[in-house]
Amino acid sequence: MRVCLCYLILLSISLVASTYGPQQRAQKTGDILLGGLFPIHFGVASKDQDLAARPESTECVRYNFRGFRWLQAMIFAIEEINNSSNLLPNITLGYRIFDTCNTVSKALEATLSFVAQNKIDSLNLDEFCNCTGNIPSTIAVVGASGSGVSTSVANLLSLFYIPQISYASSSRLLSNKNQFKSFMRTIPSDEYQATAMADIIEYFQWNWVIAIASDDEYGRPGIEKFENEMLERDICIHLNELISQYFDEADVKGLADRIENSTSKIIVVFASGPDIEPLVKEMVRRNITDRIWLASEAWAISSLIAKPEYLDVMGGTIGFALRAGHILGYREFLQQVHPKTSPHNEFVREFWEETFNCYLEDSPRNKVSENGSTNFRPLCTGEEDITSVETPYLDFTHLRISYNIYVAVYAIAHALQDILTCTPGKGLFANNSCADIRRVEAWQVLKQLRHLNFTNSMGERVSFDDGNELSGNYTIINWHRSPEDGSVVFKEVGYHNMLGKKAQLVIDKSKILWNGYLTEVPFSNCSEDCEPGTRKGIIESMPTCCFECTECSDGEYSDHKDASVCTKCPNNSWSNGNHTSCFLKEIEFLSWTEPFGIALAFLAVLGIFLTAFVMGVFVRFRNTPIVKAANRELSYLLLFSLICCFSSSLIFIGEPQDWTCRMRQPAFGVSFVLCISCILVKTNRVLLVFEAKIPTSVHRKWWGLNLQFLLVFLFTFVQVMISVVWLYNAPPSSCENHDIDEIIFITCNEGSMMALGFLIGYTCLLAAVCFFFAFKSRKLPENFTEAKFITFSMLIFFIVWISFVPAYFSTYGKFVSAVEVIAILASSFSLLACIFFNKVYILLLKPSRNTIEEVRCSTAAHAFKVAAKATLRHSSASRKRSSSVGASSGSSPSSSISLKNNDNESDSPASQRRGQRPRVSFGSGTVTLSLSFEEARKNSMSL
Repeated sequence: MRVCLCYLILLSISLVASTYGPQQRAQKTGDILLGGLFPIHFGVASKDQDLAARPESTECVRYNFRGFRWLQAMIFAIEEINNSSNLLPNITLGYRIFDTCNTVSKALEATLSFVAQNKIDSLNLDEFCNCTGNIPSTIAVVGASGSGVSTSVANLLSLFYIPQISYASSSRLLSNKNQFKSFMRTIPSDEYQATAMADIIEYFQWNWVIAIASDDEYGRPGIEKFENEMLERDICIHLNELISQYFDEADVKGLADRIENSTSKIIVVFASGPDIEPLVKEMVRRNITDRIWLASEAWAISSLIAKPEYLDVMGGTIGFALRAGHILGYREFLQQVHPKTSPHNEFVREFWEETFNCYLEDSPRNKVSENGSTNFRPLCTGEEDITSVETPYLDFTHLRISYNIYVAVYAIAHALQDILTCTPGKGLFANNSCADIRRVEAWQVLKQLRHLNFTNSMGERVSFDDGNELSGNYTIINWHRSPEDGSVVFKEVGYHNMLGKKAQLVIDKSKILWNGYLTEVPFSNCSEDCEPGTRKGIIESMPTCCFECTECSDGEYSDHKDASVCTKCPNNSWSNGNHTSCFLKEIEFLSWTEPFGIALAFLAVLGIFLTAFVMGVFVRFRNTPIVKAANRELSYLLLFSLICCFSSSLIFIGEPQDWTCRMRQPAFGVSFVLCISCILVKTNRVLLVFEAKIPTSVHRKWWGLNLQFLLVFLFTFVQVMISVVWLYNAPPSSCENHDIDEIIFITCNEGSMMALGFLIGYTCLLAAVCFFFAFKSRKLPENFTEAKFITFSMLIFFIVWISFVPAYFSTYGKFVSAVEVIAILASSFSLLACIFFNKVYILLLKPSRNTIEEVRCSTAAHAFKVAAKATLRHSSASRKRSSSVGASSGSSPSSSISLKNNDNESDSPASQRRGQRPRVSFGSGTVTLSLSFEEARKNSMSL
């Protein structure tokens, strides 16, 4: 009773398994059964069903010759394996192949037929009887083609762990091994194709494209990856649209309107041939010929689109095709197809009828039309020659998808071979056991496929381990019109290979014909390219690819077209007039060779020679009264300091170096302080002597030569200490000044402006004190202190250095050094001229005035003026006291000045011989001044 029950169950289920699914199929029994899913038709007929009667199976329409060729590739591979003595000996492979009609519903209908037998196995009927061995289950499925169809099939097959190897499903979503556990493929993922498309657009420098994708699991992920690649390359997508073969006519026309109105000339399409066909027909109807199509591999060589009547619109299409393979003997196999010799393949009958436009006897396609007449097709004789008709079926020049199917079948065979040759204890299953090839199950084949690693007929390694994807190697084709018959020719113009994570794109642009006949690369940018010297400027509310060209700013450049940003020139360079490159900036400083530097150097050297000349004159006449009266020792030191002042100005000329920057300010400061200290000490000494009423030895003691040099040393030492502290804490150094655009000024960074202020401020302080004493002593004998000239020189000094401060801070570059040199030279020349030129003039040109009498005469005249003023002040004071007491009976003290100088009387001979000296006597109430000098000196002027 149990055996009968088991038999009935198995009979009914096996009947269902053998008959379930689409009626039209290719089927052959064998020890091990493989399933196949191929798009023998492009779609299904649109038919409204109101459910008033039992729903009928949807009819497939539009025969696909390429799909039938793909089916033949699977049958050829299985027959080749069955005839092989090396691969699966004594094992026969069978097959069950269904038509998916390029739709999910038909594909799922066929897939249920595959899983029916696996459902029987899940009932565990072996405990009742061992009678399932003669009913083979489908242990693997080859297919499907479209990614959307494969996604649905994979979800179902994964429930039963039936391995699925697709030959044309490239959607990157199918790479998710967690969701699609049993899915594998022999085609690269669209992850690589999207990158390849973006590389081509970037290669031709397009940045304004239209993106169209099929509304399924193939188009949406592919275009999403493409969008990301565009974003990384700063390329804009003007329109992003979805398309489907089931769109209404209004939807297709609306999409065509948007494309026609778009300024983009490049249309990137991620879709299959049936999905893009309605749009292409509408574009052909409108004769829109100024667009370039970029085709994904799903329709790049599709017979639906690659038609001669479409070439006016579609000519010049750039497409991606899989790398072609070679199948030995496949051509002859395709030519042997015939309805009489293919009893296991029900698709051959329809193929024969569509190829020769005839009908076979008892053909279900020989229907009566609505008006009662039959379709005009002749009866097939069966003697038609398949080689005499040109169809995509016999287009085996480039075997791409067909070769992928061939590899998929051989991958399953090699997995079965590994199971067949498995050594016990080294297997992949529990306890390292091996599977039984006679009772092998789908999950065991799936396990073996995941560990498969074999070499195909092209010498490439094939592997389906987790995470492994085939390399994205594509051939780039261009649609040409054949000059012989006007058909479409797929011209290979380059290739794109993925080497790890690095892409290699090679294109021969000379082979490309744009729009079918043009050789110049079309322009597809939102804005015209910006010329070198400009950059792209953003236009508000527009994509980044739409821009206006803005000239680069000064100091920036762009040396190529369509630059996003201008590059800043290096610090030592500046942009040229059109901002296309940079040139080295001119380096400037107060040079020895330029006219201005030569003039300043000449003045400095002239000052040194003049000062040296004056010093030579003073040394030559060192024992004369004028030189002695001018305090010759301090005069020597003063002249030496002036030589140092003139020499310090030379340090400011020439290219600044660190050592010159650290030397020039202290040298100038110390030299000037030494100079002004000498003038200050000399002037103050004479002022104190002459203003003292009774010169005593105390004055001579305190104002001796040693004390004078000591004061000069102390004043100068303060300046030296300021310089030392400055050089220690913030030493000056040379630097480059880039404030001027096209010039680099080599200048000195003073390190501390406060220290420079102290240096100049201390010099000006001493000059102010010196000016005060010089002004106070302006009425002293001129041959002693030259008070008026010193006062004038100090005024010049102040004017120069007060003007120097704003000039120093308002100038730049080499002119800073020039301003300071001019200030030094002006101050030095003023001191030299005012103090010494008058004396040199007398020493060299008026020697008659260089006598002791002249000196004494001036001294006596000064003493006379001082005594007279003192007497007048004393008399005025006495009268005021007398008037204050009313009257005075006695005579008040009187003062008188008597000057004996009788021109008519001659001095005694003794007096003349002695050369009588002037006498100045001071009395209590009377000052008597006696002078005697020669007639020649009477009218002489004081020096």
